[in-house]
Amino acid sequence: MQTQSSSKAQAAPALWLDNISCTFISKDDRSQRYTAVADTTLAIAPGEFVSVVGPTGCGKSTLLNVGAGLLTPSTGNVRVFGEPLEGVNRRAGYMFQSEALMPWRSALQNVIAGLQFRGMEDGAARQLGEEWLARVGLQGFGDRYPHQMSGGMRKRVALAQTLILDPDIILMDEPFSALDIQTRQLMENEVLELWSAKKKAVLFITHDLDEAIAMSDRVVVLSAGPATHPIGEFIIDLPRPRDVAEIRAHPRFVELHSQIWGVLRDEVLKGYQQQKKLA
Repeated sequence: MQTQSSSKAQAAPALWLDNISCTFISKDDRSQRYTAVADTTLAIAPGEFVSVVGPTGCGKSTLLNVGAGLLTPSTGNVRVFGEPLEGVNRRAGYMFQSEALMPWRSALQNVIAGLQFRGMEDGAARQLGEEWLARVGLQGFGDRYPHQMSGGMRKRVALAQTLILDPDIILMDEPFSALDIQTRQLMENEVLELWSAKKKAVLFITHDLDEAIAMSDRVVVLSAGPATHPIGEFIIDLPRPRDVAEIRAHPRFVELHSQIWGVLRDEVLKGYQQQKKLA
């Protein structure tokens, strides 16, 4: 028989940002304040793939940093599987926009760094690392150093580095934005294949609306900053499994793109005008 507490734990979002606001105060003049995020609530269910899109500089990465526990919100609460988040979110893996690879370590050594920091025996860590390099298509490349690898290969190493720790939540901050379109689509399909195997909760930040629709279960649209907040939420009811290139030709994809762009377009224009003023 299931207890009330266990039932509640199962029903809890993997990540819940509850009425979050983030205001930054100038160190030189404390009267100068900038509110990047205001009154934002966002919940990611276990196993759900959610993308967040919005104009440049609207605060997407701020939300990701709050979810990672790297930034404490000015107001609001963060819960991880129903528990208040205190400090760094140790149930989350974070894949940054730029690779966080250590140049003095080989691909294998980078992949297993987190396991070693956790105290795993070196032989077991190396065996698991080799398995993950094979999963991301880099079998036999474990002795390469970051400067010896292409951008796509470094992204694969970073992906293995994140997923080898088996996080319950995966946070991804525009991880493929610097790649060429062909490599990018290969990496997107790679992520979807790995995600479908274990169905972790994913919060994916991207500027690319096509990418968001092709990969996600749900797309959240943020307003232009300052004080960004969600202004639209769309269920992506496209069939899975998906190939990110082929799914773009699906009639429902075209329909969803039109609907979401209809909400996002004005915010992108607002964001563009604000960037011009700052420049």
